Amino acid sequence: MTAISNPRQAAGRRGALRILIADDHELLRDTLELFLASEGDFETVTVASYSEAEQLVASGERFDLVLLDYSMPGMNALEGFERMSALEGAKRVAIISGTASREVAERVLATGAAGFLPKTLSAKSLVNAVRFMAMGEQYAPLDFMRSDDPGHRNPLAEQLSRRELEVLEGLTRGKSNKEIARDLQIREPTVKLHVKTLYRKINAANRTHAAIIAKEAGLF
Repeated sequence: MTAISNPRQAAGRRGALRILIADDHELLRDTLELFLASEGDFETVTVASYSEAEQLVASGERFDLVLLDYSMPGMNALEGFERMSALEGAKRVAIISGTASREVAERVLATGAAGFLPKTLSAKSLVNAVRFMAMGEQYAPLDFMRSDDPGHRNPLAEQLSRRELEVLEGLTRGKSNKEIARDLQIREPTVKLHVKTLYRKINAANRTHAAIIAKEAGLF
């Protein structure tokens, strides 16, 4: 069953911008929804996976802007973006991510996305970006797009290799070493080694601590 936070039916408030937020990180969903609600002219619906978002839009719900987390379950990177963009109910589609590179952002924008939002943006910047995109503008932060090293935007990401970031993302999603190994198509002992190494690099005591550090840093 699709789990929807603060669902609004098709009619909604006259003149309000309807936003669908699809992200498997509850903290991000709730935070963005709270800030948008405080603006007074947004109606938000939140879901935790790509499949939920697609089912909702395909069922007839219409949104001025759909925000898709690049790494959430079912997204399959740009495949999910392309499928959502083809649905009539998604007027504009944008990507939000804590790990995607500048190259990915450039590809997303080149395909006609409404924008690309790093999760390290401040709450005020996120709200402004959502408003711009919902009203027809294309958005991407200049400092991110001009950076030669996308990891430079996040001090925590700078400390870790790409593979360690992928493993850490798995930890923040509550996945076991076995599940992470399957997702990344590597051996479980290799995952254990990456976990041990990233613990040392970010001074984490355990899996929960590592996930908290990552979320507080706005990495995912």
